[in-house]
Amino acid sequence: QVQLVESGGGLVQAGGSLRLSCAASGRTFSQYSMGWFRQAPGKERECVAAISYSGRSTYYADSVKGRFTVSRDNAKNTVYLQMNSLKPEDTAVYYCAQGRYGRMSADHTEYDYWGRGTQVTVSS
Repeated sequence: QVQLVESGGGLVQAGGSLRLSCAASGRTFSQYSMGWFRQAPGKERECVAAISYSGRSTYYADSVKGRFTVSRDNAKNTVYLQMNSLKPEDTAVYYCAQGRYGRMSADHTEYDYWGRGTQVTVSS
């Protein structure tokens, strides 16, 4: 049974930074892509970042390019999302997800497993 557990969310002022972590268990982590999604109240879920199984390929939503960095440590079965220069519009619940394939994807339908989410709140 796959389990994904996010941590690192919280309240931060605009311009600040947070680092989210997602610890995975249940299947061979290094074989699957990972993604970070977020959902704000009244808005659709969006993929903010994704990373291939090897970590060599990454994807970023336009809204976070240059501010967020996704990375993974396959030895620790963990994926990270470093978030810098945070803005109030980044406020959302952030979810970690494990993909069905090794290649990265921004399509939520290509992700089989999801964490419970961690709240990120950015105050102005």
